[in-house]
Amino acid sequence: MRGLPVTIHSATADHLVPILDLIRFGRANTRPEIARLTGLGRTVVTQRVADLIDAGLVLDASMAESTGGRPSRALAFNARLGALLVAELGATAVNAAVTNLAGDIMERRHEDIDIADGPDVVLGIVEAIFDELVTAHPRLEVWGIGVGLPGPVEFSNGSPTSPPIMPGWDRYPVRVRLSSRYHAPTWIDNDVNLLALGELRRGIAIDVDDAIFVKIGTGIGAGLISEGRLHRGAQGAAGDIGHVRVTETTAEICRCGKVGCLEAVAGGQAIARQGLAAAQSGSSPFLADLLATGASITSRDVSNAAARGDLVANEILSASGRLVGQTIAAMVNFFNPSLVIIGGGVANAGDRFLASIRQSIYERSLPLATRDLRVPRSELGDVAGIYGAAALVSDEILSRDLLPHWIELGRTAGLPELPLLASSGPGRGDR
Repeated sequence: MRGLPVTIHSATADHLVPILDLIRFGRANTRPEIARLTGLGRTVVTQRVADLIDAGLVLDASMAESTGGRPSRALAFNARLGALLVAELGATAVNAAVTNLAGDIMERRHEDIDIADGPDVVLGIVEAIFDELVTAHPRLEVWGIGVGLPGPVEFSNGSPTSPPIMPGWDRYPVRVRLSSRYHAPTWIDNDVNLLALGELRRGIAIDVDDAIFVKIGTGIGAGLISEGRLHRGAQGAAGDIGHVRVTETTAEICRCGKVGCLEAVAGGQAIARQGLAAAQSGSSPFLADLLATGASITSRDVSNAAARGDLVANEILSASGRLVGQTIAAMVNFFNPSLVIIGGGVANAGDRFLASIRQSIYERSLPLATRDLRVPRSELGDVAGIYGAAALVSDEILSRDLLPHWIELGRTAGLPELPLLASSGPGRGDR
């Protein structure tokens, strides 16, 4: 690894980062507010804000509204200092965007993929999208890259580890490939972690300390927010509920090689498989008619059938919802969140599906754990993972660990080694 100079003392970063966070998260936008929230003296605050302005991270924007005496100057995070390339990969699609450092989307793209095609094909598609976004915004400097993958990711090295729905991806150096191509620091995480982080920053989990995001698509996974921070676990595998055993049946072998997994009996492929059986047997007239046209049966088709009153389709979704809800109930009893957000493609299967999940959660959780519990559907949709990926990269770049390594250089573009300089591992979470 080519060493990067530590250009300021780490203690300086310890002083600057808390003030920068107050400004960039909108908790304070004047020097007096910073002094009040930090307990620092006016002279100290003035000096540290001046350091952030000199570094280009903070702008002295406009005159704030006066509450008596001389008005204070309003401060703002300089989100336009650099750009981020971000992408969330699912089993069948990729959502990608270019954002500023605050995660505001400048341009977004959606592309169908098959994650089982392997890393060379899929990442080639991602790179083509990124190249288009860079070409469309030639004046922007890429400061960092964030990507979510639909499987377990060892956060410390940015590589997927034995991902059940991603053949050919095990230990593939995703971070190395992207950081080398774009000469920018790159972070790779599980897609559900990024969805949870996106909800924490931009969605219905704002100001929520303890929450769970459950993605129900081809696979099933959960992202955990604990005390206002993303919780990855010791190796980054926290929340992998899709492979919790929920039935003793051996009829369907999960893609992880085991039997009885939640994903194998209640995920998107399971719903599609049951829908196909209903079409072939004729028990679902809607699906039988669709199959007769030569179309393949998908989980979305089952959802459409249920929306049109098809009894068998509704029962398929209800059974899936009950199994998912039972698993979430165990998490609610153990973790005691105040919010469980349901997202992913299958989450849009209709009100009956969501009602089945809620019913199982409330029936199988302790009364105290569900007294104030909310279980809504995600409102961010496809952009949740984009917001989360951008938040991940910005948090890392502007962290106490990494800020000292680049602040005097004035940019993180051209520093692909930056993630390797973090002093702690995947459990450190996000602000």
